[in-house]
Amino acid sequence: MRRLLLALLCTCAAHAQPNVPHLAYLFPAGGQAGTTVDIQAGGQFLKEVTRVLVSGPGLKVTIGEYQRPMTGQEANDLRMELKDLRSQPASPAAQERITEIERKLATFNREVNPVVAETVKLEVAIDPDTPPGRRELRLASVQGLSAPIPFTVGELPEFREPQSDVRVILPGAQTAAEASHEEPLLTLPVTVNGRIVPRPARSQQARFLGRLVTPGDVDRYRFQAHQGQEMVIAVRARELIPYLADAVPGWFQPVLVLYDSAGKELAYNDGYTFHPDPVLHCAIPSDGEYTVEIRDALYRGREDFVYRLTIGELPFLTGVFPLGGRAGSRVKVEMKGWNLRASHVTMDLRKHAPGETLLELAPALPTQERTSFAVDNLPELVEKEPNDSAKSAQHVKLPVIVNGRIDRPGDSDVYRFTGHAGQEIVAEVTARRLGSPLDSMLRLTDGAGRQIAFNDDHEDRATGLLTHHADSYLAVQLPANGAYYLAIGDAQQQGGPEYAYRLRISQPRPDFELLVTPSNVSAGRGLSVPIDVHAVRRDGFSEDITLALSGVPAGYALSGATLSAGQDDVRLTLTVPASAAPLDLTRVRIEGRAKVQGHEVLRVARPADDRIQAFFNHHLVPAEEQMLLVARRTGLRTPAQIGGPHLLRIPAGGSAVLRAQVDLAPNANLGRLIFGLDNPPAGVEIAGVQQSGTGVTLTVRCQPTGSKPGTKGNLIVSMVAERIAPATAKAPARVARVELGVLPAIPFEIVGP
Repeated sequence: MRRLLLALLCTCAAHAQPNVPHLAYLFPAGGQAGTTVDIQAGGQFLKEVTRVLVSGPGLKVTIGEYQRPMTGQEANDLRMELKDLRSQPASPAAQERITEIERKLATFNREVNPVVAETVKLEVAIDPDTPPGRRELRLASVQGLSAPIPFTVGELPEFREPQSDVRVILPGAQTAAEASHEEPLLTLPVTVNGRIVPRPARSQQARFLGRLVTPGDVDRYRFQAHQGQEMVIAVRARELIPYLADAVPGWFQPVLVLYDSAGKELAYNDGYTFHPDPVLHCAIPSDGEYTVEIRDALYRGREDFVYRLTIGELPFLTGVFPLGGRAGSRVKVEMKGWNLRASHVTMDLRKHAPGETLLELAPALPTQERTSFAVDNLPELVEKEPNDSAKSAQHVKLPVIVNGRIDRPGDSDVYRFTGHAGQEIVAEVTARRLGSPLDSMLRLTDGAGRQIAFNDDHEDRATGLLTHHADSYLAVQLPANGAYYLAIGDAQQQGGPEYAYRLRISQPRPDFELLVTPSNVSAGRGLSVPIDVHAVRRDGFSEDITLALSGVPAGYALSGATLSAGQDDVRLTLTVPASAAPLDLTRVRIEGRAKVQGHEVLRVARPADDRIQAFFNHHLVPAEEQMLLVARRTGLRTPAQIGGPHLLRIPAGGSAVLRAQVDLAPNANLGRLIFGLDNPPAGVEIAGVQQSGTGVTLTVRCQPTGSKPGTKGNLIVSMVAERIAPATAKAPARVARVELGVLPAIPFEIVGP
């Protein structure tokens, strides 16, 4: 049951790929430029890892020792051996073996989580000139490629919590060997690498919602500080591992507490604004020694509860205004925060196209990720107070983007515009998606005060890690000529200088974005693997989107590469040519083309991974690259072919016939083929299979109470072959099953009976 749950919850390709490396965590999860860091990579199926892929320049990785925990069978074998040894006459050799077995059994943990149990050592050499920031690291074996895990290149000196033999090679730097095992004394500024591991006392284990919950440790660090220092203590944990699929409540939730030398609590934080990673800001009251404590909110512990804790009198940005600007202009941006060296920065947008860019800060902020800045081509203006009611509403002319702030709790900004009967209007807030804590709400009323439309939250699947879609969106057709009033406020009745927003009021601007999952694809030569493309349709765009590969070697192919009108998701297949070399790596780029208001538009699909939060909610978390590894798995002489028809029309309550060619490799020793449907539409099933040589005929049936006529998509047919190991004198005949991937995607439509 546990493995079934993990298989359902872990991010993976739609079709199971046996023994593909699963990378659960890195510890430490970063290092300072110019150092060499020994890292423990934890996960599953890591024994055959032969390559490490890192996005971006400046990092060289060497693979070291592999370790795995003792299995239950191995522990039982050792117990039997121990029993035999104790029943025999004592000897020095026997006693030495008894001691060795007792030591091994003392480390055995029956409740070890297989998803994080295996480890492999990695030595990461970071070039001194490597720019700071986020990288992505993946592990590759002959079986496939892991999903990416973030690795941070830092600017500050780094300290590693003294837990194991991880070392930092840098003359004069703090090392684990130099630090005390209790409340290490740090030299600031510093980034601490640690993790909240399970406590060894098994008697403290408990079960919560049927799962084992192991209490975790509490880490404390000491440092000297002086009166008046503006100390910033920021932790990154959620950013390192976005969602832990089989943990409760779904990820490591750190808590920070700051104490003075007398043990008095000075500051506490369990989340900064809408971010689950906490940040402390404290004006130091007097010279002396202070202690910062980090733990999990539920006092849990796991091997993958990894964190990076930055401490020092360091700059921290709490907000900017405005959150964006018009393409082709120069924008003066006001900055709010702690320990900032400047109060403004100028963004030069003269060469920027509409979209998002990064706020240009020099130097970068070691305490936080870089801030996004919006670029648009509509006219822009700045909110003018007072504008808190219809009587004092600020007059605007459409189309427009208003840059404003809910600058105090309970504030409401009102904008007046003139509309016409039948006119289509979109009002969209962009705030939370640009780092503002605003939880916006929009209300549209006519000149008499009658409400026309209201919205609080609007989901945007392209936002990745946001769990609360707090930005508002309205799309309405105005009922009459006259004046209209659009009011924006905070749903939580909060406000302040950081509560900035961009409010677009315009006619609909149809468009779309694409994301493709997973970011790690593995398939053998001649095999097909399913991937998913997700369309984020903007302002009512509902046309067909045609997908295609770009920049990949000849022979790679997509099947079922169309998002039909109004369709938001499609599962299609990517086929690897039989001529591909084993362990070849290819960067996959998928483009989508569509007609938008009579013009052809091309959009590149962003790689992403489908992460699960709290066992239920799915989030498309962007990755830097989509990589395909040609695994050694094979079994087909040539890629499987679909014989027709091009579009499989399945009558509701009836059946349709599909023909394919599957040519098994003669040296693979494979027998009977077994076919199944991978995540089929409701009521659709394979009702019969006939095989003759390489020809396969599948009868696909739709139950009368299944999918309705008009349902479109792709059928993904999985293939498994049987391999029979003949009986021997010591063992009976065994039947093993070999995954052969899937058939190329088959477009289908449910039609009337």
